[in-house]
Amino acid sequence: MFGLRRTKRRVGPESAPGVAPGVASGIASGGGPGVALAGLGASQTDALLRRLEWTVVRRLDGLLQGDYRTLFRGFGLDLADLREYHPGDDVRHIDWNVTARLQTPHVREYQEDREVAAWFLLDLSGSIDFGSGSVRKRDLLSDFTAVMALLLTRYGNRVGAVLYGGAADVDATVVPARAGRRQLLHLLHRMRATPAASPGDTRLRDLLERARAVARRRSVVFVVSDFISAPGWQASLGMLARRHEVVAVRLVDPLETALPDLGLVVLQDAETGEQLFVDTHDPSFRKRFAAAAEAREAELRQAFARAGVACLTLSTYARLDLALLSFARQRRRQQGSARAAGIAGGAT
Repeated sequence: MFGLRRTKRRVGPESAPGVAPGVASGIASGGGPGVALAGLGASQTDALLRRLEWTVVRRLDGLLQGDYRTLFRGFGLDLADLREYHPGDDVRHIDWNVTARLQTPHVREYQEDREVAAWFLLDLSGSIDFGSGSVRKRDLLSDFTAVMALLLTRYGNRVGAVLYGGAADVDATVVPARAGRRQLLHLLHRMRATPAASPGDTRLRDLLERARAVARRRSVVFVVSDFISAPGWQASLGMLARRHEVVAVRLVDPLETALPDLGLVVLQDAETGEQLFVDTHDPSFRKRFAAAAEAREAELRQAFARAGVACLTLSTYARLDLALLSFARQRRRQQGSARAAGIAGGAT
């Protein structure tokens, strides 16, 4: 991904496109849950987790987790809900009685087991280091992983991770899934210890295939990436979603979708080092840039839909807790709609 290399004037958080000044200033001043968490020493990890618990976890606890019941479903024995069939769903879960009544394929969802295994597939390639403000996408990745791992491990669930450092990382680092606070601290330490990515295009397919090999038991899988990658990862994502419940956590920055008028600038690809000299003052260039970004957005939405994967988008200029709360409410509304459809089908 191309990032700003040199500009004629300084670009601060307030100048990023589509960002409210209050949000940008809140991030820049270090207030709120969107503060960068990377780069901390091992001795500060406990303090970091305590601050996360007060700023983010207490708002999410109960809504995402609950009393031994999670928002994520699919691996238990107790029937929880019915919803319409999506491409990639396990055909063994189709409820043929409801399908016959409604004339639309529906699948059964089961209440989650009390102990869940969760895997974090972390894309730590070069483009993750980009950020137009004080928070980089890598910081956002660390925030999300720490919050979700803390929520899961406090109820005895097991968490593991696969760390992918870029094209040169032939054998991605695997942190086996275990439970407990020690596992959480170990996971955060391994994230910080992962070296900077070597030059080369990201091959997200390698990360997904590695995860398929190590996550043998049905689990909840969070794919945390900006999904800036060489083609070919879509099929691997669909294969992973056939066995696991997959959530695509997409990291974005406003500068990736719309360029401000900065005059002559040099853009450098964060992964390959390629540089381009462009004139952002040209309205036609900015229009083509926005059109390309919009086309990529549409392509990603289609890829996630074909794989049957839910997508959580996290922006470097938005609060993490609000994004997670919005995602949780959206999933509950979808589950409620599927439940209503199942009731209506049973009444006919």
